[in-house]
Amino acid sequence: MDDQQARELLDFLGPESRPDLRAQAVHCVAGLTVTLEGRQLLTTRPDFVEALLALTSDPSVDVAKEAFHALINLATEPDAHIVLAKGLPDLLGLLLDPGNPLADQACVLLSNFSREEAAARQLLTALQRENEKGLVALVDALGSPDPQAGLHYLGPLLSNLSQLPEARKVLLDPSRCVIQKLLPFTQFMASDIRRGGIVGTLRNCCFEYRCHEWLLGEEVDLLPFLLLPLAGPEEFPDDEMEKLPLDLQYLPPEKEREPDPDIRKMLLEAIMLLTATKPGRHLVREKGTYLVLRELHRWEADPGARAACEKVIQVLIAEEPPSGMENLLEVEIPTKVEEELQRLDQKEEEELQKEELAAGERPEPCPKGLRR
Repeated sequence: MDDQQARELLDFLGPESRPDLRAQAVHCVAGLTVTLEGRQLLTTRPDFVEALLALTSDPSVDVAKEAFHALINLATEPDAHIVLAKGLPDLLGLLLDPGNPLADQACVLLSNFSREEAAARQLLTALQRENEKGLVALVDALGSPDPQAGLHYLGPLLSNLSQLPEARKVLLDPSRCVIQKLLPFTQFMASDIRRGGIVGTLRNCCFEYRCHEWLLGEEVDLLPFLLLPLAGPEEFPDDEMEKLPLDLQYLPPEKEREPDPDIRKMLLEAIMLLTATKPGRHLVREKGTYLVLRELHRWEADPGARAACEKVIQVLIAEEPPSGMENLLEVEIPTKVEEELQRLDQKEEEELQKEELAAGERPEPCPKGLRR
């Protein structure tokens, strides 16, 4: 597309063009965003991105949705973020407007936009500026665990934002009772996207080791919400049953485990993070975690999830670290040792990929935000 063609197409995207021509033009631009080459071309033309942002408020809902389709794809390109950031106030307004027919599209766009840390911080800043409740407004927008509810990409959006320490500070504020609102969604079976995003958010919050005792205490009681999706219908002897949390003692015979291996792995990673501190390890052990993970390990067929399960079990059955090393997240690792561990992790990942390919069962990726 040369400059002359670009100018003509841009004119058709303008508010003064005929509605039918504007609809055809935005459809054409949306088609360009399907390919990497097309997205990279448009990121060099900020005027096109600005025109698409303007079209999200077009009188025609179909035109607005087509503009969102293009912007959702463009949001995966960091070079487009400078221009997209100009539209954050309006996009947040759409997202938080109850019943707005474009709220879902705004939610997906903001989820894609916030994958990178810098963009996530821009979004959080805009949210705090535009809404007095800030991040809490997004949590409240989740509503109740209603299978008919939309805005499922709020899950990945919250997960992306929770990579930021300042976002985790809000989520983990004991005076706000925010994280407790997320817990029921670990079993929101109507949407893998929402469920996976919320589990990713909870996992990211577990990096805040100073909050481990509070997270595992009665006020939040996080562990059962991590273990229940991993538990199956197994029956335990009475002496083992009494070690389990009440929520896991009498599960129905038809109880099924979390079906998505990526989400199972994130649940295990969250438990692993909780065992990084001495108080965390004590509380995780005394609540029967080993029993659930023992049965999970026997059942688990996914190589990545099985490896994550093995790591947690090893921590649970191991002796306590020596004095001064109780907090595993604060232990300083010598450079050579860290490089060797990274090499072993990479080797393990390659072996797991080979196992998945050999089995012919590579899991579909689940949108869940950034790993932090």
